[in-house]
Amino acid sequence: MAEKFYSERDLNFHLYEVNDVASLTGYPLFADHSRETFDMVIETAKNIAIDHMRPFFTEMDRQPPQYINGGIRVHPSVRNYMKICGEGGWINAPFPYEMGGQQIPLSINNAAQFIFSAANYSLSVYPHLTTGAAHLIMSFGTQELKDRYVPKMFAGQWQGTMALTEPEAGSSLSDVVTSAEPMDKGYYRITGQKTFISAGDCDSADNIIHLMLARVKGAPAGVKGLSLFVVPKFRIADKGGLEPNDVACAGCYHKMGYRGSPIAQLSMGENGDCRGWLLGSENKGLAYMFQMMNEARVGVGIGAVAIATAAYHASLEYAKERLQGRNVLEKDPTKPQLAIIEHADVRRMLLNQKVISEGGLALAIYCGKLVDLVHVSSGEEKERSELLLEILTPVVKTYPSEMGIISTSLGVQCLGGYGYCDDFPLEQHMRDMRIHPIHEGTTGIQAMDLLGRKATMKNGKALMAFAAEVESAVNRASSLDRTRDRAAELKESLELLKGVSMHLMGIAMKGNIDRFLSDATLYLEFFGYVAIAWQWLLQGMVAAGALAKKPAAQDADFYEGKLHAMDFFFEYELPKCLGLAKRLRSEKTVTLDVKREHF
Repeated sequence: MAEKFYSERDLNFHLYEVNDVASLTGYPLFADHSRETFDMVIETAKNIAIDHMRPFFTEMDRQPPQYINGGIRVHPSVRNYMKICGEGGWINAPFPYEMGGQQIPLSINNAAQFIFSAANYSLSVYPHLTTGAAHLIMSFGTQELKDRYVPKMFAGQWQGTMALTEPEAGSSLSDVVTSAEPMDKGYYRITGQKTFISAGDCDSADNIIHLMLARVKGAPAGVKGLSLFVVPKFRIADKGGLEPNDVACAGCYHKMGYRGSPIAQLSMGENGDCRGWLLGSENKGLAYMFQMMNEARVGVGIGAVAIATAAYHASLEYAKERLQGRNVLEKDPTKPQLAIIEHADVRRMLLNQKVISEGGLALAIYCGKLVDLVHVSSGEEKERSELLLEILTPVVKTYPSEMGIISTSLGVQCLGGYGYCDDFPLEQHMRDMRIHPIHEGTTGIQAMDLLGRKATMKNGKALMAFAAEVESAVNRASSLDRTRDRAAELKESLELLKGVSMHLMGIAMKGNIDRFLSDATLYLEFFGYVAIAWQWLLQGMVAAGALAKKPAAQDADFYEGKLHAMDFFFEYELPKCLGLAKRLRSEKTVTLDVKREHF
């Protein structure tokens, strides 16, 4: 197995040279921390990843969870990892002190999560889901619920999940039918089924705490009638201790990838005694759940970036060592073969992987800092950060997910036949990646969210905030010789995006919503190219500035690599915007006109 699964140098570049996350310590919320404490967090994450996660990467794939005697048995490393995360404060790290946390900036916490996910994505999700579930309880639960569940979740003794999906209600949450009947003892009787529940109902911990959407009897139809409940696998008995809560595991799906974490189907209330405790108010469940969903969507993007990064370093290592072929002009078969990295097409594939993984990481770290700024700022800065986070969330979830499929496929291609064999990790990375455009909201859902909600919200204010950030970078880059031409190209693409956005808004204003949203996925793809080009321009400016100071040879190579990667993105990826813009402006409605009978 490839030894290197991420670059410490590149991660530090994004954290400190591009995004200056150390400056967050100037705010009172993070004043107890320093660059040294941030480095300690990252170093500890690396050591945990190397010692307790990476060794089980292949083994967990080969020994997936098993449905046995009505429950799911997972790899034994999971319990140990949950214990490590609990004792080390990784589950509660981003929470403020008053919520029992350590007040670590999310940008630093996300960097640690990136390392964990790159080492072993399947293993990384268990505590991550627990953090999200605990956050919901802390945000909307009564003090009794907080005291009952959160300490054991923070300690890694109990694990959390997000239970939204049902057999007949996947992305269409308005069709959720799981019911909740209020009882006179302060709880609700829950009846229904949930499916595709990540890390659901397994032996990873002593108890599983499901954060579950259900419909109180008599509630309005659609999403307005959904409420959010805490539904534990085991409830606390009247006399103390735990007792079954009538949550039955109906099965475990066997997947093409991401095999170390189970996907469960649950049945609640088969014996009429599944109890759930309401979070917040009735009929506001979806609004509450969006907190965890948005956190999870950024987390999916980080996971996709991490897998793409691990695949890139595996294929890069192979390309430097594998001897095959000679220069196309060399006709003497007795001459030594070249390492395949010397071949232009292999360099193309490696550069494509590099721009996807490092560009995606750049956007993920940036979005993490936006969350931090929302927490510490006020007034216009706070509003700006909120708007940018809103419009970029579907992008940071989707670009690494969709492009990560291309990236890991290129990694397999670099290895040729060996890439297709399980002797090397590339085929597993490719399988692990495929879930990311699907879970926590499919690409189609993200696209409709971006175009149908985020781009139009507050009369386009979020879109304008994004454009202003890109324009600011363009203006700064225009003053540097090395980035001037790229700045002009990004400005052109941004103007194209703005024009397409106005064109589509005009269609929406005419009431033709089907037409407006029919190519939303292409709009999201277009937006992603512009957003990642912006991130590469920011990296290019930092690299150019660093090179002007004549750094040591190793650092000079790193910065030159950044500039070459920027050039590749602008030469090979950004021009795709032209074709997308042409399609989005077309009057032809091919997908709307075709009928099911035509297939």
